[in-house]
Amino acid sequence: MSETPDPAPVPTAVQHGWEPLAGSAQSVVLEVLRAGPRPRTELAERLGLSGPSLSRITRPLLEAGILVERDVVQPTTTGRPSIPLDIDPDAHHFVGVKLTGDGLFAVATDHRGRVLTEREEPLSATDVPAVVARIAEVVRALTAEDDRVRGVCVALGGATVGRREVRRAPFLGWEDVPLAALLTDATGLPCSVENDVRALTHAEHWFGEGRDHRSFALLTIGAGIGLGLVLGGTVVAGAHSTAGSIGHQRLGGAVAESDVRCEFGHRGCARAVLSERAVSLAGSAALGREVTAAELLDAARDGDTAARAVVDHAAEALGLLVADVVNVVDPEVVLLSGELVGLAETGRAALDRSIEAARHWSTPAPTVVVQPFRFNEWARGAAAVAIQMHALGA
Repeated sequence: MSETPDPAPVPTAVQHGWEPLAGSAQSVVLEVLRAGPRPRTELAERLGLSGPSLSRITRPLLEAGILVERDVVQPTTTGRPSIPLDIDPDAHHFVGVKLTGDGLFAVATDHRGRVLTEREEPLSATDVPAVVARIAEVVRALTAEDDRVRGVCVALGGATVGRREVRRAPFLGWEDVPLAALLTDATGLPCSVENDVRALTHAEHWFGEGRDHRSFALLTIGAGIGLGLVLGGTVVAGAHSTAGSIGHQRLGGAVAESDVRCEFGHRGCARAVLSERAVSLAGSAALGREVTAAELLDAARDGDTAARAVVDHAAEALGLLVADVVNVVDPEVVLLSGELVGLAETGRAALDRSIEAARHWSTPAPTVVVQPFRFNEWARGAAAVAIQMHALGA
Protein backbone atom coordinates (compact mmCIF):
# COMPACT_ATOMS: atom_id res chain seq x y z
CA MET A 1 0.00 0.00 0.00
CA SER A 2 1.48 3.35 -1.06
CA GLU A 3 1.88 6.12 1.47
CA THR A 4 -0.12 9.30 1.12
CA PRO A 5 2.26 12.25 0.88
CA ASP A 6 2.03 14.91 3.55
CA PRO A 7 0.03 17.94 2.46
CA ALA A 8 1.93 21.10 1.57
CA PRO A 9 2.53 23.18 4.69
CA VAL A 10 0.26 26.18 5.16
CA PRO A 11 2.23 29.43 5.39
CA THR A 12 2.52 30.50 9.00
CA ALA A 13 2.88 33.84 10.68
CA VAL A 14 6.56 33.27 11.46
CA GLN A 15 7.31 32.49 7.79
CA HIS A 16 6.00 35.91 6.90
CA GLY A 17 8.12 38.03 9.20
CA TRP A 18 6.12 38.26 12.40
CA GLU A 19 5.48 36.09 15.39
CA PRO A 20 2.04 35.88 16.98
CA LEU A 21 1.73 37.52 20.38
CA ALA A 22 -0.28 36.25 23.30
CA GLY A 23 -1.50 37.30 26.72
CA SER A 24 -0.68 40.77 28.01
CA ALA A 25 1.71 41.55 25.14
CA GLN A 26 -1.08 40.97 22.67
CA SER A 27 -3.47 43.11 24.74
CA VAL A 28 -1.01 46.00 24.79
CA VAL A 29 -0.41 45.88 21.03
CA LEU A 30 -4.14 45.58 20.26
CA GLU A 31 -4.92 48.57 22.48
CA VAL A 32 -2.30 50.74 20.77
CA LEU A 33 -3.30 49.47 17.32
CA ARG A 34 -6.95 50.40 17.81
CA ALA A 35 -6.73 53.44 20.05
CA GLY A 36 -3.61 55.10 18.65
CA PRO A 37 -0.56 56.44 20.54
CA ARG A 38 -1.03 56.21 24.29
CA PRO A 39 1.19 57.25 27.23
CA ARG A 40 2.32 54.37 29.42
CA THR A 41 0.25 55.59 32.37
CA GLU A 42 -2.93 55.63 30.29
CA LEU A 43 -2.15 52.24 28.76
CA ALA A 44 -1.59 50.73 32.20
CA GLU A 45 -4.87 52.18 33.48
CA ARG A 46 -6.91 51.03 30.46
CA LEU A 47 -5.50 47.50 30.69
CA GLY A 48 -5.55 47.21 34.47
CA LEU A 49 -1.78 46.79 34.74
CA SER A 50 0.73 48.23 37.16
CA GLY A 51 3.45 50.54 35.86
CA PRO A 52 6.25 48.01 36.43
CA SER A 53 4.22 45.25 34.75
CA LEU A 54 3.60 47.41 31.70
CA SER A 55 7.30 48.28 31.48
CA ARG A 56 8.22 44.61 31.65
CA ILE A 57 5.73 43.76 28.89
CA THR A 58 6.60 46.65 26.55
CA ARG A 59 10.40 46.46 26.81
CA PRO A 60 10.77 43.45 24.45
CA LEU A 61 8.07 44.88 22.15
CA LEU A 62 10.11 48.07 21.80
CA GLU A 63 13.32 46.13 21.25
CA ALA A 64 11.65 44.08 18.50
CA GLY A 65 10.28 47.22 16.81
CA ILE A 66 6.67 46.09 17.33
CA LEU A 67 6.10 49.21 19.42
CA VAL A 68 7.79 52.58 18.92
CA GLU A 69 8.03 55.73 21.01
CA ARG A 70 6.53 58.93 19.66
CA ASP A 71 7.45 62.54 20.42
CA VAL A 72 7.27 63.66 24.03
CA VAL A 73 3.94 65.20 25.04
CA GLN A 74 4.22 68.11 27.45
CA PRO A 75 1.45 68.24 30.07
CA THR A 76 -0.91 71.21 30.03
CA THR A 77 -0.57 71.50 33.82
CA THR A 78 2.18 70.55 36.21
CA GLY A 79 3.52 67.05 35.87
CA ARG A 80 6.07 64.99 34.04
CA PRO A 81 6.10 64.88 30.22
CA SER A 82 4.93 61.58 28.72
CA ILE A 83 6.25 59.51 25.83
CA PRO A 84 3.38 57.86 23.94
CA LEU A 85 3.78 54.29 22.74
CA ASP A 86 2.60 53.49 19.22
CA ILE A 87 2.95 50.94 16.46
CA ASP A 88 4.81 51.54 13.21
CA PRO A 89 1.88 51.43 10.74
CA ASP A 90 4.21 50.79 7.80
CA ALA A 91 5.93 47.79 9.35
CA HIS A 92 3.21 45.46 8.06
CA HIS A 93 0.83 45.78 5.12
CA PHE A 94 -2.33 43.88 4.19
CA VAL A 95 -4.49 43.20 1.14
CA GLY A 96 -8.27 43.31 1.13
CA VAL A 97 -10.41 42.14 -1.78
CA LYS A 98 -14.12 42.74 -2.40
CA LEU A 99 -15.82 40.32 -4.83
CA THR A 100 -18.93 41.20 -6.83
CA GLY A 101 -20.70 39.21 -9.50
CA ASP A 102 -18.66 40.74 -12.30
CA GLY A 103 -15.49 42.15 -10.78
CA LEU A 104 -13.18 42.60 -7.85
CA PHE A 105 -11.82 45.60 -6.05
CA ALA A 106 -8.57 45.25 -4.12
CA VAL A 107 -6.63 47.54 -1.80
CA ALA A 108 -3.32 47.35 0.02
CA THR A 109 -3.36 49.05 3.42
CA ASP A 110 -0.99 49.84 6.22
CA HIS A 111 -1.38 48.37 9.71
CA ARG A 112 -4.10 50.89 10.59
CA GLY A 113 -6.22 50.30 7.52
CA ARG A 114 -5.09 53.35 5.56
CA VAL A 115 -5.39 52.62 1.83
CA LEU A 116 -2.02 52.74 0.08
CA THR A 117 -2.87 51.39 -3.38
CA GLU A 118 -5.98 50.04 -5.07
CA ARG A 119 -6.97 48.08 -8.17
CA GLU A 120 -10.24 47.29 -9.90
CA GLU A 121 -10.46 44.27 -12.20
CA PRO A 122 -13.28 42.59 -14.17
CA LEU A 123 -14.23 38.95 -13.68
CA SER A 124 -14.72 37.30 -17.04
CA ALA A 125 -15.74 34.03 -15.34
CA THR A 126 -17.12 33.26 -11.89
CA ASP A 127 -16.20 29.58 -11.48
CA VAL A 128 -14.00 28.99 -8.45
CA PRO A 129 -10.68 28.23 -10.24
CA ALA A 130 -11.02 31.33 -12.45
CA VAL A 131 -11.80 33.63 -9.50
CA VAL A 132 -8.98 32.20 -7.37
CA ALA A 133 -6.56 32.71 -10.26
CA ARG A 134 -7.76 36.28 -10.75
CA ILE A 135 -7.42 37.17 -7.08
CA ALA A 136 -3.95 35.61 -6.96
CA GLU A 137 -2.92 37.65 -9.98
CA VAL A 138 -4.09 40.88 -8.34
CA VAL A 139 -2.39 40.00 -5.04
CA ARG A 140 0.87 39.34 -6.88
CA ALA A 141 0.60 42.73 -8.58
CA LEU A 142 0.00 44.49 -5.25
CA THR A 143 2.84 42.66 -3.50
CA ALA A 144 5.39 42.72 -6.33
CA GLU A 145 7.28 45.64 -4.80
CA ASP A 146 6.10 45.25 -1.21
CA ASP A 147 7.61 42.54 0.97
CA ARG A 148 5.69 43.77 4.01
CA VAL A 149 2.33 42.20 3.11
CA ARG A 150 1.36 39.81 5.92
CA GLY A 151 -2.10 38.62 4.99
CA VAL A 152 -5.04 38.71 2.60
CA CYS A 153 -8.79 38.68 3.19
CA VAL A 154 -11.62 38.43 0.67
CA ALA A 155 -15.03 39.95 1.47
CA LEU A 156 -18.18 38.96 -0.40
CA GLY A 157 -21.93 39.01 -0.08
CA GLY A 158 -22.86 35.64 1.33
CA ALA A 159 -22.48 33.28 4.26
CA THR A 160 -19.00 32.30 5.44
CA VAL A 161 -17.79 29.80 8.03
CA GLY A 162 -14.87 30.40 10.37
CA ARG A 163 -13.25 32.85 7.96
CA ARG A 164 -12.17 29.80 5.96
CA GLU A 165 -15.09 28.70 3.82
CA VAL A 166 -17.77 30.28 1.67
CA ARG A 167 -20.92 28.42 2.65
CA ARG A 168 -23.04 30.17 0.01
CA ALA A 169 -22.54 33.13 -2.32
CA PRO A 170 -25.64 33.33 -4.56
CA PHE A 171 -24.28 36.04 -6.85
CA LEU A 172 -21.35 33.77 -7.75
CA GLY A 173 -23.30 30.52 -7.68
CA TRP A 174 -20.96 29.12 -5.03
CA GLU A 175 -21.65 26.66 -2.21
CA ASP A 176 -19.18 25.12 0.26
CA VAL A 177 -16.00 26.58 -1.23
CA PRO A 178 -12.80 26.38 0.92
CA LEU A 179 -11.71 29.74 -0.44
CA ALA A 180 -9.13 30.63 2.21
CA ALA A 181 -7.14 27.43 1.68
CA LEU A 182 -7.32 27.76 -2.10
CA LEU A 183 -6.02 31.33 -1.94
CA THR A 184 -3.26 30.43 0.51
CA ASP A 185 -2.08 27.76 -1.93
CA ALA A 186 -2.26 30.25 -4.81
CA THR A 187 -0.59 33.23 -3.11
CA GLY A 188 1.66 31.73 -0.44
CA LEU A 189 0.16 34.17 2.09
CA PRO A 190 -2.16 33.61 5.05
CA CYS A 191 -5.66 34.16 3.65
CA SER A 192 -9.16 34.45 5.07
CA VAL A 193 -12.70 35.14 3.86
CA GLU A 194 -15.52 37.11 5.48
CA ASN A 195 -19.01 38.38 4.79
CA ASP A 196 -18.65 41.89 3.36
CA VAL A 197 -20.94 43.69 5.82
CA ARG A 198 -19.30 41.99 8.78
CA ALA A 199 -15.87 42.90 7.41
CA LEU A 200 -16.92 46.54 7.09
CA THR A 201 -18.23 46.38 10.67
CA HIS A 202 -14.81 45.19 11.86
CA ALA A 203 -13.18 48.11 10.04
CA GLU A 204 -15.52 50.59 11.73
CA HIS A 205 -14.98 48.89 15.09
CA TRP A 206 -11.18 49.05 14.96
CA PHE A 207 -10.41 52.07 12.83
CA GLY A 208 -13.57 54.03 12.09
CA GLU A 209 -16.52 55.86 13.58
CA GLY A 210 -17.34 52.96 15.91
CA ARG A 211 -13.90 52.79 17.52
CA ASP A 212 -14.94 54.80 20.59
CA HIS A 213 -18.26 53.02 21.12
CA ARG A 214 -19.06 49.86 23.02
CA SER A 215 -22.16 49.37 20.88
CA PHE A 216 -23.17 50.50 17.41
CA ALA A 217 -25.22 49.36 14.44
CA LEU A 218 -23.97 49.61 10.86
CA LEU A 219 -26.67 49.59 8.18
CA THR A 220 -25.49 49.33 4.57
CA ILE A 221 -27.64 50.22 1.58
CA GLY A 222 -26.66 49.12 -1.92
CA ALA A 223 -27.17 46.04 -4.06
CA GLY A 224 -28.41 44.46 -0.83
CA ILE A 225 -29.28 45.66 2.65
CA GLY A 226 -26.92 44.63 5.45
CA LEU A 227 -26.63 45.03 9.18
CA GLY A 228 -23.51 44.79 11.32
CA LEU A 229 -23.76 44.95 15.11
CA VAL A 230 -21.23 45.59 17.84
CA LEU A 231 -22.54 44.89 21.34
CA GLY A 232 -20.41 45.05 24.47
CA GLY A 233 -17.35 45.78 22.35
CA THR A 234 -17.77 42.60 20.26
CA VAL A 235 -18.89 42.16 16.67
CA VAL A 236 -22.00 39.95 16.65
CA ALA A 237 -21.67 36.96 14.34
CA GLY A 238 -24.66 34.81 15.30
CA ALA A 239 -24.81 31.08 15.86
CA HIS A 240 -24.27 30.36 12.15
CA SER A 241 -22.26 33.48 11.24
CA THR A 242 -25.30 34.98 9.50
CA ALA A 243 -26.31 37.75 11.93
CA GLY A 244 -27.17 40.84 9.90
CA SER A 245 -29.37 39.21 7.27
CA ILE A 246 -31.88 42.05 7.44
CA GLY A 247 -32.59 42.61 3.76
CA HIS A 248 -35.89 40.75 3.89
CA GLN A 249 -37.06 42.34 7.14
CA ARG A 250 -40.70 43.32 6.52
CA LEU A 251 -41.24 47.00 7.18
CA GLY A 252 -44.28 48.59 8.78
CA GLY A 253 -46.45 51.53 7.80
CA ALA A 254 -47.52 52.15 4.23
CA VAL A 255 -44.57 50.11 2.95
CA ALA A 256 -45.98 46.91 4.45
CA GLU A 257 -49.36 47.53 2.82
CA SER A 258 -47.95 48.25 -0.64
CA ASP A 259 -47.66 45.78 -3.48
CA VAL A 260 -43.94 46.44 -3.89
CA ARG A 261 -42.07 43.14 -3.94
CA CYS A 262 -38.41 42.17 -3.92
CA GLU A 263 -36.86 39.82 -6.49
CA PHE A 264 -37.88 36.86 -4.31
CA GLY A 265 -41.52 37.92 -4.18
CA HIS A 266 -41.55 39.23 -0.60
CA ARG A 267 -43.97 42.14 -0.20
CA GLY A 268 -42.90 45.25 1.66
CA CYS A 269 -39.46 44.04 2.77
CA ALA A 270 -36.35 46.24 2.96
CA ARG A 271 -34.92 44.97 -0.34
CA ALA A 272 -38.22 45.67 -2.08
CA VAL A 273 -37.83 49.39 -1.36
CA LEU A 274 -34.18 50.17 -0.55
CA SER A 275 -31.96 48.08 -2.80
CA GLU A 276 -30.37 49.63 -5.90
CA ARG A 277 -32.65 47.50 -8.06
CA ALA A 278 -35.78 48.64 -6.22
CA VAL A 279 -34.83 52.32 -6.23
CA SER A 280 -33.95 52.15 -9.92
CA LEU A 281 -37.30 50.55 -10.80
CA ALA A 282 -39.27 53.05 -8.72
CA GLY A 283 -37.33 55.95 -10.19
CA SER A 284 -37.79 54.74 -13.75
CA ALA A 285 -41.56 54.44 -13.22
CA ALA A 286 -41.79 57.92 -11.66
CA LEU A 287 -39.68 59.68 -14.29
CA GLY A 288 -41.06 57.82 -17.28
CA ARG A 289 -37.62 56.74 -18.47
CA GLU A 290 -35.05 54.18 -17.39
CA VAL A 291 -32.71 55.55 -14.72
CA THR A 292 -30.18 54.05 -12.35
CA ALA A 293 -30.38 54.66 -8.61
CA ALA A 294 -27.45 57.07 -8.89
CA GLU A 295 -29.17 59.01 -11.68
CA LEU A 296 -32.33 59.22 -9.61
CA LEU A 297 -30.39 60.71 -6.69
CA ASP A 298 -28.77 63.24 -9.01
CA ALA A 299 -32.18 64.27 -10.32
CA ALA A 300 -33.55 64.66 -6.79
CA ARG A 301 -30.60 66.85 -5.81
CA ASP A 302 -31.21 68.97 -8.89
CA GLY A 303 -34.78 69.66 -7.78
CA ASP A 304 -36.82 67.14 -9.78
CA THR A 305 -39.98 66.76 -7.67
CA ALA A 306 -40.86 63.28 -8.95
CA ALA A 307 -37.35 62.01 -8.21
CA ARG A 308 -37.43 63.67 -4.81
CA ALA A 309 -40.68 61.91 -3.93
CA VAL A 310 -39.12 58.51 -4.72
CA VAL A 311 -36.03 59.34 -2.67
CA ASP A 312 -38.10 60.54 0.30
CA HIS A 313 -40.25 57.40 0.17
CA ALA A 314 -37.12 55.22 0.26
CA ALA A 315 -35.65 57.34 3.07
CA GLU A 316 -38.86 56.88 5.07
CA ALA A 317 -38.55 53.11 4.60
CA LEU A 318 -34.94 53.29 5.76
CA GLY A 319 -36.12 55.17 8.84
CA LEU A 320 -38.48 52.30 9.66
CA LEU A 321 -35.59 49.86 9.40
CA VAL A 322 -33.37 52.04 11.61
CA ALA A 323 -36.17 52.30 14.17
CA ASP A 324 -36.58 48.51 14.21
CA VAL A 325 -32.87 48.11 15.00
CA VAL A 326 -32.89 50.85 17.62
CA ASN A 327 -36.00 49.48 19.34
CA VAL A 328 -34.43 46.02 19.66
CA VAL A 329 -30.75 46.81 20.30
CA ASP A 330 -30.59 50.44 21.54
CA PRO A 331 -27.06 51.07 20.18
CA GLU A 332 -25.03 54.14 21.10
CA VAL A 333 -24.88 55.18 17.45
CA VAL A 334 -26.28 54.03 14.09
CA LEU A 335 -23.90 54.28 11.12
CA LEU A 336 -25.37 54.41 7.62
CA SER A 337 -23.09 53.39 4.79
CA GLY A 338 -22.97 51.63 1.42
CA GLU A 339 -23.11 52.60 -2.25
CA LEU A 340 -26.64 54.00 -1.92
CA VAL A 341 -26.12 55.95 1.31
CA GLY A 342 -26.99 59.06 -0.72
CA LEU A 343 -30.64 58.13 -0.03
CA ALA A 344 -30.06 59.06 3.60
CA GLU A 345 -28.14 62.22 2.71
CA THR A 346 -30.64 63.60 0.19
CA GLY A 347 -33.68 62.35 2.11
CA ARG A 348 -32.36 63.15 5.59
CA ALA A 349 -35.45 65.08 6.71
CA ALA A 350 -37.74 62.20 5.67
CA LEU A 351 -35.38 59.70 7.33
CA ASP A 352 -35.40 61.57 10.65
CA ARG A 353 -39.20 61.98 10.65
CA SER A 354 -39.66 58.29 10.01
CA ILE A 355 -37.27 57.22 12.79
CA GLU A 356 -38.97 59.55 15.26
CA ALA A 357 -42.44 58.26 14.36
CA ALA A 358 -41.46 54.57 14.55
CA ARG A 359 -39.12 54.38 17.53
CA HIS A 360 -40.51 53.20 20.85
CA TRP A 361 -41.31 56.01 23.26
CA SER A 362 -38.93 54.57 25.89
CA THR A 363 -35.97 54.42 23.49
CA PRO A 364 -33.87 57.60 23.32
CA ALA A 365 -33.58 59.26 19.92
CA PRO A 366 -30.63 57.56 18.22
CA THR A 367 -27.48 59.27 17.02
CA VAL A 368 -27.47 58.59 13.29
CA VAL A 369 -24.27 59.19 11.32
CA VAL A 370 -24.50 59.19 7.53
CA GLN A 371 -21.05 58.31 6.18
CA PRO A 372 -19.68 59.29 2.78
CA PHE A 373 -18.89 56.07 0.92
CA ARG A 374 -16.42 54.94 -1.72
CA PHE A 375 -16.59 51.43 -3.11
CA ASN A 376 -13.07 50.68 -1.88
CA GLU A 377 -14.49 50.73 1.68
CA TRP A 378 -15.67 47.14 1.10
CA ALA A 379 -12.11 46.07 0.27
CA ARG A 380 -10.73 48.12 3.15
CA GLY A 381 -13.12 46.21 5.42
CA ALA A 382 -11.59 42.96 4.18
CA ALA A 383 -8.11 44.33 4.89
CA ALA A 384 -9.24 45.15 8.44
CA VAL A 385 -10.09 41.49 8.95
CA ALA A 386 -6.62 40.51 7.67
CA ILE A 387 -5.14 43.00 10.16
CA GLN A 388 -7.23 41.48 12.92
CA MET A 389 -6.18 37.94 12.03
CA HIS A 390 -2.55 39.04 12.06
CA ALA A 391 -2.86 40.86 15.38
CA LEU A 392 -4.55 37.90 17.04
CA GLY A 393 -2.12 35.39 15.58
CA ALA A 394 -4.96 33.53 13.89
